Amino acid sequence: MSLDLYSKAGKLAGENRPFAVATVVRVQGSSSAKPGSKAIIDAEGKILTGWVGGGCAESAVRSEAVKCIRSEKPVLITLDMQDELLGVGMPCGGMMDVYIEPVLPQPELIIAGHGRIAETLAGLGHLMNFRVTVHDPSAGREKFPAADRIINKDFDVKEISFGPRTFVVIATLHKNDHLWLQRALEGQAAYVALIASSHRSRLVLDYLLAEGVPAEKVESVWAPAGLDLGAANPEEIALSIMSQIVALRRGGSVTSLKQKAGAASSESSAESATDKIIRQCETEKQS
Repeated sequence: MSLDLYSKAGKLAGENRPFAVATVVRVQGSSSAKPGSKAIIDAEGKILTGWVGGGCAESAVRSEAVKCIRSEKPVLITLDMQDELLGVGMPCGGMMDVYIEPVLPQPELIIAGHGRIAETLAGLGHLMNFRVTVHDPSAGREKFPAADRIINKDFDVKEISFGPRTFVVIATLHKNDHLWLQRALEGQAAYVALIASSHRSRLVLDYLLAEGVPAEKVESVWAPAGLDLGAANPEEIALSIMSQIVALRRGGSVTSLKQKAGAASSESSAESATDKIIRQCETEKQS
């Protein structure tokens, strides 16, 4: 990778901007790009620097890079360039494998409140490579040594920025929990959960509905928070919440690995060396 590519990647990472690195890993037959050719592509599908071929091959790579960033998963694609009409628009007479890897900002776990569940969650979040923010008037470094940021004075929740890479757990012991829910939902956080009993959760959610929060947004709140692990203490409750966050973030099924292995062994579908073979020109232009 050239110095320009390294420099651009470092700049984007420093700005917490998501991007993807596309690398040509194999060429069969004739192709304008060569093995090792690379490009950096942003979340809108724009090539910021580098080159992996021209024409519709470039368009296809850009389109797949956008999907890759959204799914947070790398992909290996094969571009079929053997047919000018049926291929991806480049009559080069070859095929090209391109590996596309997303580079994403560190996700943020925002914990509103204090107590043993919140303390354990902060530690688990740190272990799971989240940037951890604790927001509570009484929170201190001695109770939250793994937190990246502790906010004590922000009653109106103005210092917190929410977005698609923020995961919010509300453990405020019924103090301003409705305000936190409104802020997190308005900011389109990836995960919003309330630690409360089923009865209390219903009261808070009904209040949001009465305040005019759209029903589909209220329905997206995980309340009570966590998976049913049979948790019996604060540490186990925190584990059930972090397990739910990981499962949702990674697209897990929450079934046991034994059950999943049994289901997989019963399927007879053939596996492909690549994730996708593209034989049609990607006509949608990325901005």
